[in-house]
Amino acid sequence: QVQLVESGGGLVQAGGSLRLSCAASGRTFSTYAMGWFRQATGKEREFVAAISGSGYYTYYADSVKGRFTISRDNAKNTVYLQMNSLKPEDTAVYYCNSDGGTWPWGQGTQVTVSS
Repeated sequence: QVQLVESGGGLVQAGGSLRLSCAASGRTFSTYAMGWFRQATGKEREFVAAISGSGYYTYYADSVKGRFTISRDNAKNTVYLQMNSLKPEDTAVYYCNSDGGTWPWGQGTQVTVSS
């Protein structure tokens, strides 16, 4: 059974940066495209970014393009999300999953951006 553990969230001022990590276990990690998703209070979970198994291809939601960077280290079974120029509207719980969101969800990590 796959397990996903997100970390790295926190409280940051607008314009600041955070780096999220997601450690995965229970799967042959490098064969799966991975994604980051987020859910703000009262809203549905939405796609943020995805990365191919090799790390060569990346995809971003328009709302984060140019500010966020997804990467992965297959040797560590870990995927990262570098978030720069954060905005209050980025406030949400952030989750990682397969790019289709088909695995059991982890607990997520809270990101709060103050104005």
